[in-house]
Amino acid sequence: MDFEGTRLGRRGALALGGAALAAPALAQGRFPDRPIRLIIPWPPGGSADAQLRSLAEIAGRALGQSVVVENRPGASGTMGALHLTTQARPDGYTISQMHLSIVRRPFITRTPPWDPVNDFTHIIGLCGWMFGIAVKADGPIKTWADYLAYARANPGRLTYTTSGIATTNHLTMEELAAREKLELVHVPYRASNEAAVAVAAGEVISVADSSAWAPLVDGGQLRLICVWTAERSPRFPDAPTLKDLGYDMVVTSPYGLAGPKGMDPGVVRVLHDACKAALFDPANTAVRGQFDMPLEYYDTEDYRSFIIRRAQYEKAMAERLKLRID
Repeated sequence: MDFEGTRLGRRGALALGGAALAAPALAQGRFPDRPIRLIIPWPPGGSADAQLRSLAEIAGRALGQSVVVENRPGASGTMGALHLTTQARPDGYTISQMHLSIVRRPFITRTPPWDPVNDFTHIIGLCGWMFGIAVKADGPIKTWADYLAYARANPGRLTYTTSGIATTNHLTMEELAAREKLELVHVPYRASNEAAVAVAAGEVISVADSSAWAPLVDGGQLRLICVWTAERSPRFPDAPTLKDLGYDMVVTSPYGLAGPKGMDPGVVRVLHDACKAALFDPANTAVRGQFDMPLEYYDTEDYRSFIIRRAQYEKAMAERLKLRID
């Protein structure tokens, strides 16, 4: 079982139906007739920012209108979702990154800010991140087997850090601990790079996060003991995947693009097609390669199905772990 949900194949009849729905908007030639705004809910400079900026530039050329990027950091990356659900019109001219913290948030707050399935128009799935676990290079833990042995011999003493509570990587570590019946200690940091540096400095035993640890692994300060992608990383071929280690899990935290609920299917098709072409463009492929970001393409139908399945999983995990952020 894929930890993040199994893709559903697109059926021919539905594909034809989608094309028929798109035809009126394409025939009218009215969209887009002005620039489109893409909200990135993170500060400039990170991997998602770089990938989405590249996508926006390439898609804009196909659309014949600029796709203008607007960074709106804060609130754990949910400012874009907040704008879509409270202010944006469903005309296709305002879209935002859709990531798993947005799907998860309604299940870890007392007053859910949105329904992750029905309060958005899900447009396209794009890519994810390479997560993994790294330890201090000169420490006693050299392999995943060493990690388990240390945890069993020292219950409640093996610490791991992530970029925050109730993140995908935090939930994955809880899942692994539950499967192995381990007592691990979570030490959240504010950012992935800070978490990696803390491990290199000996403040925490391990980091479980996206590839902010990669430069320290390359530099010899950290040792990568596993990755969570479907296949081994070409950059770190010696690091086993979770599947290599016997866990039927792939964790890449896929993200995509969404707009306000109620968007016209024809407009959605135009945006999907332009963004798909941009995603597979060599320039965007190069950016994803630079940041070790695995491709996680879903068409519109399959992306909405993925969000439905993921929302069910997030609800179950929140209830099981009693997760709350307020």
